[in-house]
Amino acid sequence: MIQSIPEGVDSKFRMVLLIARRAEQLMRGARPKLETDRPLKPTRLAAAEFAQDQIRWGYGAEGGVLETPGEETEPETEELVGEETPSR
Repeated sequence: MIQSIPEGVDSKFRMVLLIARRAEQLMRGARPKLETDRPLKPTRLAAAEFAQDQIRWGYGAEGGVLETPGEETEPETEELVGEETPSR
């Protein structure tokens, strides 16, 4: 578990948010960046990845955007373009 705030993270609160966001990605099917001997809960795995500097992140509109090194992020939902609401 993380004992101190890694360099570049401005607060404990931001660190918790980043770990929670990565845990959510893992629960939705993202591949873990670490191999472990035994299964870990998503939050523990996310904290371990963060502690070993396996996850890149940056400040964004939502307070911390996670990016995994060497991997491009894809939108989770498709934006509907050109669809109009029926008028009455």
